Parts: sequence; C-alpha cells; structure tokens
Amino acid sequence: MPSVLADVFSILDLETGALEEKNKRDHYTQLVGACLFFVPEAILKERLDPETLESLGLIKQAHQFNQKIVKIKTKLFYKQQKFNLLREENEGYAKLITELGQDLSGNITSHIVLESIKSLIGCFNLDPNRVLDIILEVYESRSDQDDFFLSLIKSYMCEPLTLCHILGFKFKFYQEPNEETPKSLYHIAAALLHHNLIELEDLYIHLMPLDAAIVEEHKNEISEAKQIARKLVMVVLPSDKNEDKEKEKDKEEEKNDKPPDNQKLGLLEALLRIGDWLHAQSIMDQMPSFYATSHKPIALALCQLVHLTVEPLYRRAGVPKGARGCVMHPLRNKRAPQPAENFEDLRRDIFSMLGYLGPHLSHDPILFAKIVRLGKAFMKEVGENWTLHYDETLLSCFLSVADQVLLPSLSLMECNACMSEELWGLFKLFPYYHRYRLYGQWKNETYSSHPLLVKVKAQTVERAKYIMKRLTKENVKQSGRQIGKLSHSNPTILFDYMLSQIQWYDNLIVPVVDSLKYLTSLNYDVLAYCIIEALANPEKEKMKHDDTTISSWLQSLASLCGAVFRKYPIELAGLLQYVTNQLKAGKSFDLLILKEVVQKMAGIEITDEMTSEQLEAMTGGEQLKAEGGYFGQIRNTKKSSQRLKDALLDHELALPLCLLMAQQRNGVVFLEGGEKHLKLVGHLYDQCHDTLVQFGGFLASNLSTEDYIKRVPSIDILCNQFHTPHDAAFFLSRPMYAHQILSKYDELKKAEKGNRQQQKAHKYVAACEQVMAPVHEAVISLHPARVWDDLRPQFYATFWSLTMYDLAVPQSAYDREVNKLKAQIKAIEENPEIPLNKKKKEKERCTALQEKLQEEEKKQLEHVQRVLHRLKLEKDNWLLAKSTKNETITKFLQLCLFPRCIFSSIDAVYCARFVELVHQQKTPNFCTLLCYDRVFSATIYTVASCTENESHRYGRFLCCMLETVTRWHSDRAIYEKECVNYPGFLTIFRATGFDGGNKADQLDYENFRHVVHKWHYMLTKASVHCLETGDYTHIRNILIVLTKILPCYPKVLNLGQALECRVHKICLEEKDKRPDLYALAMGYSGRLKSQKVHMVPENEFHHKEQPARTTPASQQNGPGSTDRGKDKSQGTTKPVNKANSAAAKVTTSNGNGALNSTKTVKDRDDKEKSGKEKKEKKEKTPGGISDTKAENRREKQRDERAGKEERMPREGKEKTPKADREKLKSEEKSIKDDKAKAGNGEPMEPSRERDAIKESKSKEKGDRNAMPGSLKSPGSRSESAESERDHKRRKLDSHSSPSHSSSVKVSMHHITYNSLSRSKSRERELDKKDSEIIQGRSKEKKEEKDRKERKRVSTLKESRHDKEKKEKRDSSGGKEEKKQYPYIHLHLHLYSVVNSNSDFFLPGVFVFVFFAVL
Repeated sequence: MPSVLADVFSILDLETGALEEKNKRDHYTQLVGACLFFVPEAILKERLDPETLESLGLIKQAHQFNQKIVKIKTKLFYKQQKFNLLREENEGYAKLITELGQDLSGNITSHIVLESIKSLIGCFNLDPNRVLDIILEVYESRSDQDDFFLSLIKSYMCEPLTLCHILGFKFKFYQEPNEETPKSLYHIAAALLHHNLIELEDLYIHLMPLDAAIVEEHKNEISEAKQIARKLVMVVLPSDKNEDKEKEKDKEEEKNDKPPDNQKLGLLEALLRIGDWLHAQSIMDQMPSFYATSHKPIALALCQLVHLTVEPLYRRAGVPKGARGCVMHPLRNKRAPQPAENFEDLRRDIFSMLGYLGPHLSHDPILFAKIVRLGKAFMKEVGENWTLHYDETLLSCFLSVADQVLLPSLSLMECNACMSEELWGLFKLFPYYHRYRLYGQWKNETYSSHPLLVKVKAQTVERAKYIMKRLTKENVKQSGRQIGKLSHSNPTILFDYMLSQIQWYDNLIVPVVDSLKYLTSLNYDVLAYCIIEALANPEKEKMKHDDTTISSWLQSLASLCGAVFRKYPIELAGLLQYVTNQLKAGKSFDLLILKEVVQKMAGIEITDEMTSEQLEAMTGGEQLKAEGGYFGQIRNTKKSSQRLKDALLDHELALPLCLLMAQQRNGVVFLEGGEKHLKLVGHLYDQCHDTLVQFGGFLASNLSTEDYIKRVPSIDILCNQFHTPHDAAFFLSRPMYAHQILSKYDELKKAEKGNRQQQKAHKYVAACEQVMAPVHEAVISLHPARVWDDLRPQFYATFWSLTMYDLAVPQSAYDREVNKLKAQIKAIEENPEIPLNKKKKEKERCTALQEKLQEEEKKQLEHVQRVLHRLKLEKDNWLLAKSTKNETITKFLQLCLFPRCIFSSIDAVYCARFVELVHQQKTPNFCTLLCYDRVFSATIYTVASCTENESHRYGRFLCCMLETVTRWHSDRAIYEKECVNYPGFLTIFRATGFDGGNKADQLDYENFRHVVHKWHYMLTKASVHCLETGDYTHIRNILIVLTKILPCYPKVLNLGQALECRVHKICLEEKDKRPDLYALAMGYSGRLKSQKVHMVPENEFHHKEQPARTTPASQQNGPGSTDRGKDKSQGTTKPVNKANSAAAKVTTSNGNGALNSTKTVKDRDDKEKSGKEKKEKKEKTPGGISDTKAENRREKQRDERAGKEERMPREGKEKTPKADREKLKSEEKSIKDDKAKAGNGEPMEPSRERDAIKESKSKEKGDRNAMPGSLKSPGSRSESAESERDHKRRKLDSHSSPSHSSSVKVSMHHITYNSLSRSKSRERELDKKDSEIIQGRSKEKKEEKDRKERKRVSTLKESRHDKEKKEKRDSSGGKEEKKQYPYIHLHLHLYSVVNSNSDFFLPGVFVFVFFAVL
C-alpha cells in the first residue's frame, strides 16, 4: 500500500509541478506531508523530485542531492570492479582446478570441496564469477558426476541469474559459423534446468536461432516439399530440367556453408536424455508441430524416454506369449516421468509424448510394436464394455494415437510388412466405422501436415504410375510384388491411384485383382475403404451423359468389388452398410455393387438370357443349380459365401436389405425416376428387382432354418407393416414355409415310425396343414373381402408358396450333368499328361459330385410325389362357385399369375406349369380354355407396361404356355388324353360339376385347333400394334417377347409373313435412329426367317373347309341340276355348323352371349359400312392420286355408272329361275333360324357359309365376276369367260381367312406407298366406328341397306374398271415396270363383344383385311 501511494504522489507531483496555481501545489505538499507517518521516506526519495523532497524537508538541498545521485550511478554502471588484478596469481586458479578434478570416489563431498574453494578465493583474491566459470568447465568435462557438481553449484551460487549469464556466454561462443556446440554443455545446462538452478526463460534468450527463424525454416521446408511433389506429377520439358539442375546446385552450395547449430534443439535433446519432460515439452511448444522431432536424435531421445516409461506396463500386459524382449532399466533420475503401471497411467505422460513424436515414431519400430501391443491388450481387457467413462476416454486416446502417430509413422517406414500386420492386430478390434474414419484422416489430411509426408506421397504416386503402366496378365507376379512392397507403407495413396485407373480402363480389373495377393491384412481393409470412398465420390456422376445408362466407372468398380471381395478375406460390413444407407436415402444405383458381390461370392447368377437347359437345371436342387444353372460355373464359393453370410448376420443387415430393395422397386419409378429417362428408370427397376431375387436366393440357400425363421417376419407383417409388395413378401417367406414344412414333417416321421409311402404322404399333408394354416389366415388381410368370393385363401397361399422344385423333377438335367461328369472322368483317365495324384483327386471329386446329384434327384422325386398328393387332396376346395368362371379367372390372373410370371425366369415357367397342373388335377370351377384365352388376348397392355427384363420373363411365360397349347394342338390322341373330359375344357362357363360335363359341352379337337389359330391371330394383332406405335418401349418389349416365343410362334405362314414384313420395316426405320432397336429387330428377323421352313399354311394348321360355290352352270343344266347342287351344298354345310357350335361357346364371355358373326344382314351391313368409310377416307386423303380434281371427276363418273347399273340386280333378280329362288328362300330361312338360335345362346353359322350364300346370290343376280378377294373355292372351269387380267387379280387378292370362326371381308383399293403410314390412324377410326355399329343402330342399317348395296356394287365395278386400265398401261410399259413386286400390307382389326355379365371384354369377331398394290 505505501508503494502504491508513493506512485500516486509521484504522478501528482508531475501534474502539480506543471500548474501555475500555487495553491494547488501547496495543497499537494500538505497532503504528502500528512502521509509521511505511514509512507517510508526511502520510498518517497526514490519516487519524488528533489525539489518536492526539499519542500517536504526530507533533504536539505536539492542541488546536492542531484550531485550525489550522479556519483552513485557512475560508480554502479560505469566503474569496473577489479578484485586487485595486479595481485592475483595463477597459482590460485591452478589449485582450484586441481581441487575440482580430484578423485571423487572416496569420502569427498561437495561441502568439503566448497570450503577449499572459499579458502582459495580468500587466499589468492580470486574472482568469484571466474571461479564459478571454472567449476562449470570442470563439470562439463566430468558430466558423469552430476550429483557432486550440482550440489556444489547449488551451495556456491547465490544468484541464478549470474549462472544463467555465464552459461549464455558459453553458448554464445559457439554461435559462430562452422562451430559446433559440445553435447557436454547441453548436458550441464539441461541438468541445471532439471534441478531448478536456473530458469528456462532466462537461458532460452541466449540460445540460437530465434523462434521466428525456426518458423520460417519450417515453412520453407513445406513449400519445397510441395514443389518437389508438383514436379513429380507434372511433365517437365528439357529446358525446365536444366533450370532445375542449376537451382539444385545453388542450394547445395548454400548447404555447404553450415549454419550454426540449433542450440535449442541440442538443449531439448539433452533434456530428453536426462528425463526432464516438462522443460522439453515447454521448448517443443515454442516450435512448429513436429519440427523438433523431425530431427532424428530428438525423436530417438523421446522414443527412449517412452520406452522407459511404458516398460513396466508392457512387461505386464503387452508382451506376447513366447517373446522374451530386452529388459530396459529405468532412469535413476527421480524427477523423470513415473513409469506406467496400468492403462490409466498412460494418460499422464505417454499419450502426450507420442503426440509430440507424431510420424517420427517410424525411427523406432520396436516402440511402434510396443504401443500397438499395448493397444491390443487394452482392447482385450476392456472387451465390448465401452459404457464406462474410463474406457471411453482411453479408447479415444488410443484412436488419437492411431490417427496422429501410428498410421503416419507407418507411411514413413519403408515396406515394413511386419508392422502393418501388427497394426492390423489392433485395428481389427475396432468397429469398421472407427477404422474407416482413421483411414479417411490418413488419406486426406495426414499427408499434408508434414514436409516428409508430402514428399512420400508424391514418390508413392510416381512409383504407382510406373507399376501400373507395365502391369499385364503376363507379369502379374512381378508387378504384384512391387505393388505389395509399395502398399505396406502407403496403401491409401496407391489404391487411390489404382482405382482411378480401373475406372477408366476396365480391362485392368483382372490383372489388378491377381496382383493384390501380396498385400497385408491391413492393406485389404484399406482397399475396402478406398473402394467405398470412390463409390461415394460426390463429384462423379453415376449416369452417362445421355442419362439413359449407368456410368462405366461405376460398373467397373462394381466388377472389382465382386472379384476382390471373393478372392481375398476382406471385411464386408462397411460395403454392405454403404449400400443399405444408399437404399435408405432412396438411391438405387449402388445396388449394382451388391449384385456383383453376391454373384461372385455366392456363385448365384441372375440373368434373363438363360438357355432352356440352364433354366431346367435351376428347377432342381442346389447341387444341380451350381453345376448346370449358370453360364460361368463359379466354384469354391463355400468360404466366400460363408463370409458374406457372417457379415450380414453379425451386423443385422439381411432383412433390412431385402425390405429396402423390395420398397425401392416402386421408389425407382415414383420417387427416384421423376426426371430420369424412361430407359434408365426401367434399367434401375430391373437392377433393383434382379438384386432382390439374387439376394433372396442367397439367403434362402445359405442361412440355416433357425436363422431364416428368426429374421423373416410373417407375411401379414411384411405386407401391412413394412409395406412390402406381395410378390416380394412371398418370395422372402417361401423358403421359410419350405423349411418349416420339412421340419414338421421330420418331427411327425420320428413321432410315428412308418415306412409305407402312403403314411409318409399323409404325414406330409398334415405337416403342410399345420404350417400353412396360419398363413391362410394371414393372407386374408392382404386383399379386400370380395376377392375371397372367387378364390380361396388356401389356393392363393398354395400358388405363392410353391416353386418349380415342388412341381416337377428335371430328370433330363440330372442325366445331362451326370453324363458330363462321366465324360470328364473318362477324359481324365485318358489324359497321360496329368500326374497320378492329381488324377486321383479329380476323379474323386467328379465321383462325389455324381453321387450327390443322384441322391439329390432321388430326394426331389420323393418330394414332388408328396406335393402332388397334397395338391390332389386340396384341389376341390380351391375355387368357389359363387360367381362366374370369368371373374374367378380374372382374380387368378390379376393376383397370382401376372405378378409372379414377371418376377423371375423360373417363376415364369412355374406359372405356366401351375396352370397346366391345375388343369391336369381336374380342379372344379377352373376353366383352362378361358385362362389361356385371357392370357393370349391381353398381351398389348401387359407388354407395354413391362421393363426390359420383365419382357424376357413374360416372353418365357408365353412360350411355356404356347408349348402346352402346341402339344395339345399337334396330335388328336394327346388332346383327347389330356383335355377331353376335363373340367377346364367345358364350354358352359357356369358349370360346377366335377365329372367334366356332358360330351356336348366339351370342346372337340377340331374346334380347339380353331381356337388355337384365333390365339395365334391375337398374338399377331398385338405384335403388329406394338410395332406400329413407334414407341421405344413397345417396340423393344414386343421384339423381346417375340424372340422368346419363337419356338412356338408363329406357326401359320401368313401370320409369319405379316410379322416379317413389319419387322423389316422396323429395321429400315430404326437403323440410324435407335441402334438397340435395330439390333433387336435384325436379330429377330434373322431367326424368324430360319423358322419359316417350319411354318404351315392356315388350312394345315386347322381344318378349314371351303364353302360350296354355285356357278351359272346351274342355270344351263336346268332344275334337276339345281336340286343336286342344293343337296350337295347342304351336305357340306352341316358338319361345319356342328363343328362351330362348340367354338361359338368358347368365344363368348359366358354361356348366354352370342357371336355377332351369325347375323348375315348385320355382317353385310358392317362390311358395306366399312367399305364406305374406307372410300370416304380415301377421298379425304390426298395420297392415292396426284391431283384432287382428277379424283372429283372420277367420282362423278362412278356415280353416273352406279345409276345405270342400279337396274342390273333388279333385272337379274326378275330373271332368276324359280328353282333358284326357292333355293335362296330356303337358305335365308336357315339364316333366320340360326339368328333365332343365337339369341338363345346357340352357335352361329360360320362366316364361310355366309360368304358362299352371298356368292351364289351375286351369281344368280347376274354378276359376271365374283366378289374381289373372296375365299378360294374349287371354282368350275365354266368361268373361263373371265379375262386373264381378272385371273391374275384373283391370284394376288385371294387369301385365306385367318380365323375359321371370324367373318372375312376382302376389299381392294388403290393405295400408294404412304398408305402404310396411315394404317394406324385408320385402324383406330375403324375400331371406333365398328364398336358403335356392334352396339346398336340396327334400324338405321335396314333403312340404308339397299342404298349401300347399290353403291358397293358400283364401287366394285369402278375398282375393277380402274384396274383394267392400269393393267393395260402396265402391259404397254417397259420391262422395268414388269419387274416391280406388290407391296402387301396387313391390316388387323378386332371387334370386341361386351359381356354384360362380366367386367372384361372378350375378343369376338375378327376382320382380317389385305391391301395389295401391284
């Protein structure tokens, strides 16, 4: 307090002295005088001016006081103190040195020597500071006597600052260039600091270089390192190389002039050697990070200190079994860091020491191994109990050490594989997310923190480039060794470059994978991280620039993943979790990775391009699938598939992946595919679906029954809670049901031992009932209640729970694979080049496989027999009779058949075989005919809504359905054996009897052939429609479907020609527009041409009777001949009517409907109406003629001719003989009877008969020529009055009808080439018009019948007249015109009959129109 007041008075003294007012000065003087009793005079004399002191009376005169101060200061600061130098003698210093250098091993102590030194100083008048300097000099030469000299200095020295000055002068002496400070000086300075005889701050200012210079040096080192790295990456020109060489020479010359030693680093090393960690830490804190330890002596000194500190704990917990190690003795210095006795002691000093050491732990690999082993011991001791704060803190400390010390140090070690494996022993105890975080830090941040690491990174990249440029399949072994050496130290940098090359060049995948066999376990784990990081790179686009396909770099990385993870023991958890996270985020691109991994590791291949042999093998057991079900037989997948299974189960990823993939299928379309190209959306959907099928198949075949049942929930939870689509939910649950049924079956067999086959079958049925009963109840919640009015839940669950393995045994596939193995054994025996021991092993392997296949076949055969017995018992309760069979079939198609037939290729075959099985089982209320009819009639919309892979499956499904139909169609015996007397071929759709109905209700063989022809025609119509849309998806899908069904369709020649013509047009149109469609079309076209030899004319495909044709000869022969012709005609007509009576029932929607084709008048009106509409269209479309005016003139001429020729039919009718008129009346009466029968649901008259009647009418009316395009009939030679031109015209225009039960109308028009492009619009307009005609307007037809008939006749005559003119012009033309060929355009049109009792349209009458242009 007095000192503070004195300071205040001093300030006031200065302020009041400058004032002119004396009263304030007086007040100040009085204040100070009043305070003299508690402020000492000495303090005031130090602080106040002499004048103020004089006024206070503290001094006598100010002038004298000033003089006295000057004298004292001069004496203190400017007068040298001399201790009688003239009287000093060298003898005193000599005796002092002798005293200090004597042998100290006896009883001589520092106290005794100190007394001697005092005597010498007093005797010889020695300078005390110089004596102290000599003591330090002797201590420097005898640095091993620390205890003696430190005690002596502590006793001799009074002021630490003096000692600091003397040491500073010593250090300053060695700061000259080319001078080296002795280590002994560092040692005594460190010892004095350690015993607190001097302060570090006092000594530090005497050391060189300055801290600023150190920081600048560190920055220069980093910039130089980066420049070197840049040079290694850049392409250097020759001129630049010369400049760089000159700069390097200059730098070397500068280095030759050695700068002074870094005394701070020398002192630091000495401090570390004696164990003074606190002072050493203070010095390192003044420097940049890792600057001090970048000098090897300091790093080694610090490593030695860590060695000594961790030794007790390492001996207790870290030494592996069988290892001896080198015992290290602790420091004798009691002030050194305390050795660690437990893991908690590591936090005291050791972790901080390692943090300062950083990447320079690489100088001491032994200490590196000790720290790693201590980490392993800690992880094993703690185990998985990381809940305690103690353990969490230590774990974070070990992770920090791994990040900042261990991994950077490994980068600076040159190809030390042992350290890499040792480090993996620690890292494998961490969860993968901790490891990957460490690898990320190591790769992206560590290499930029130190100049040495910057250089190492550049050198690694350069070396990696060198190796990758020379890597080929031939030198994999040599290059692999080089890659292994390089990867031991810097795997992240190497793999990053290798992956970048693989993304550009996918042909490197195979040699790179083969070359990775020399890596360590740590390197494999780092490779997994680098792959995931490359996949998750946000800067890379996962789509190509056209936005329709996945980028090639992603496909390359996916292929690499599959190959690497299969071949090498790499942990899969990180990759699987990455895919899961991507799916959770709604991104499905990376499913390609999972697909490749499962394919390579488990050998499960998903492709829609399977051959029939492969598909057959896939319906067998697991062994048959592995041997014959895949293109590339991936062997030895047992270990890799086990690793994949363990990774999924350990991290609980099996079910989440399945559910996410099932949900993502719709997400691809509705959430992810908003702005994406339709082609890409379809591709992503297929990829998601295929991966789900593949992954589910892997789980089903590799997980045990307990694991599978434990993880997969019930079907109602899957669908209702997890919102899994029904097809995917049953796909996941299906193996569970199979496992449960077999387990229950085994239990029942053990409970009641019975060997009879019948007992086994009953037990199997009982097991199925117990397992499937809860499923039957669960599926009720999946659909509305009205669904179960048509289908039973038992039938629904049975359909979805069975597979092809349950329905049939692929005996030919088993035989084929067994024969292959026998041939392989024979080839091995005959090969003399194979060594005997290898021969023996291979033969044993083939024999074992053969036995496994035979045993598997036997097992499957027994299983199929049990399943068929079960189905035979269940079939009566499958379908209810509450509603029509149409509705039952609709529900079956909607909820069962269509969803599953596009799920996988095997499911497509299963659906077709299941329909056949239901038919063979004689299932009540199941109409096989109607099911097939609906499948073949509803192809347009199904094909249009499929993706590319779904089209493959749907085509395979149709092919299997067609195979069954073709087999029945091929032989009457087969048909009668497999179809006659079966409920599925009843034509009364409401029949519920189980006996197959009456014989009259069955569809006979010939009518079945007619129906098959109708189905072929429907397929043709749908195919042409899709091909004519111009839409990419429609064209691609129908071409895929047509390619798949080519073995069974087309079988009819004219339908095949129509398809060939349309596909040829697609080839021409898409050649330069869409190459993928062009390739598909060309491929199908070529295969279609090769199948042409197997096609047959329509009359061979189904029995097509020609109608009777009356001729004018009947008029010449008289009445008698008329009666014979009439009898003959009626005799011909009767079997046709009988044959078509059942066909009419099939083509109606139920038993109450009727075909419109039986109404002769209405049919004729329809034809007239369509002829008029075509005529009107032709008049509106300016494509048939070159000039509109010419067309108008031609119209007028036709009208005039029509007026003249109106009288001709009337005259012909009047002149008709009476017998002929009676014949016509009888025929019209039979038509009316048929019409009345049609109203009651009875069969109609065939269209071919009606055409015959019309033809006879036209002849009796006096027409010279038959209607153009009429059906071929055995016409009489008496028609030779026709000209040769008409004969040629009939050859071109007369074509067979595509359907026996369909009405036929052939019309001839003059069309030009551009009429091909108008066919689509005409078809749509005709559809609209014809549907209106069918649904009503009968009154309007009757009123306009006569007028239309007259116009039709006039139009036909005009058409014939125009053709005659054209033929005349052609005959007069040159030879070139005669070489032209007609263009035949097929125009298909469908009439639909609306069934009032059902909710769907059943295809009814078909019109097949040929347009021909000569």
